[in-house]
This record gives sequence, structure tokens and C-alpha cells, in this order.
Amino acid sequence: MEKLIYPLWSHPGESPGALRERLLGVSRALLEAGAHHVRLSVVDEAVAAAAPLRQTNSKPAWDALLSLWVDTAVWRERFEALLAPHVARYHGYLVCESEPIRHAARAPGDGSRVEGMCQVVFLQRPPRIAHEEWIRVWQGSHTQVAIDTQSTFGYRQNVVIRALTYAAPHYDAIVEENFPAAAMSDPNAFYDAVGDDAKRDANLKAMIDSCVRFIDFDRIDVTPTSEYNLSR
Repeated sequence: MEKLIYPLWSHPGESPGALRERLLGVSRALLEAGAHHVRLSVVDEAVAAAAPLRQTNSKPAWDALLSLWVDTAVWRERFEALLAPHVARYHGYLVCESEPIRHAARAPGDGSRVEGMCQVVFLQRPPRIAHEEWIRVWQGSHTQVAIDTQSTFGYRQNVVIRALTYAAPHYDAIVEENFPAAAMSDPNAFYDAVGDDAKRDANLKAMIDSCVRFIDFDRIDVTPTSEYNLSR
């Protein structure tokens, strides 16, 4: 089985709610067409409180993210044909997924909204570091730092294998992190330090110190979203 990820752009003037409802309908059609699982992440009204957390270096910023689990990417056109009429623009990527924190028990497969927020991060490897070293630092070292310093209850690391669509911007990885609702507006909740400012500051410093080893912050995109999952 292979995982495909598609950043999506809405039609001009379309509300986030309208986009979400239409894409949930598309997601059900994708399941009927053979996808095993669909995850939809949308920048909708439920994550408005997290807007200050957004960082956009790649423009224009996307409005939704669609993940598909399919038997093979070879036949992706059948899924893209269902998706294309409902968005203004899309790009596709084949990824290799690693899941350091599974949240299956908190992610209903009927299209209901997952609690809290899903923070999606697009990463580009800095030219100063070789790919093998970048993977070693990120997955071999930083992963545990992220788990230890944040309140995440879901954590997925997607290494980009290749772009699937013409002229897709280059990214090396896409990260999905699930946080409780309080983390949208409370740094203490985000850094797993409710009621403890000293722990918050220590966790923030540990996280930043780890990130600068393999991330250039002018080459990163961070997007808080609402997550919806659908399975056969």
C-alpha cells in the first residue's frame, strides 16, 4: 500500500466550511473508487484560534490537505479525476509514512472531526546538510525531543519520495502533529506545561535548539488544521 498527499487550494471566495463539506463528499467518493483510507485536513473555522501559529513561506498557502492510502500510485489518475473538479489547484506527492505516536483510538473513521488541531508542517532540507544526515538528525534524534516537549497525541512523519504532479514545489517531508484544543491558544498547553511556566520555557528552548539543527525557519510552512478521517 502507498500513501499519497495532496495540498489543495480552494476556489476564490469559497468559505472554509463550504470547502470542507465538499471535500468530505469527495473523500467518500475516493473510498468508493478504491482508496482504503482518506484523511482530510482543512484550515476551517474550528482552528481560527490557532491562526497566530501559522507560518507561510511557500505562497500561495494551501487551504486543505488530502491524504490517500491506495494499493498503488500507478493508478492515481482515477482519484485525481474525482478531486480535480472540486478545487482550484492541487499538487501530489508520494510519501513514506512513519508514525511515532498513533492516535487511531481518537480518530473516528466516519468523517467526524478529530479533537483539537492537526498541525501540518512542510519541510525543505537545508542545503547545508546532506540528506542522510538530515534524516538521521530528524528521525533519529529530534523525534524524541518533539515527543518529550510537546502535548501531541498523534505524530506522523512523511518523507517525500517524489512529486506526482507537474511543477509541484519541492519538499523533503510533511509532518502531521495532533494537539489538544487548548494548545491552539495556550503556549503552556502546547509545550505540555500547563501551570508551569518554567517547564514551558525549558521545553520551548529544547524544541528550538533541536529544530535549528535540521530546519531553516525561512524554508518551513506550518499550518494548523482540523482533521477528518474516513475509512472503508
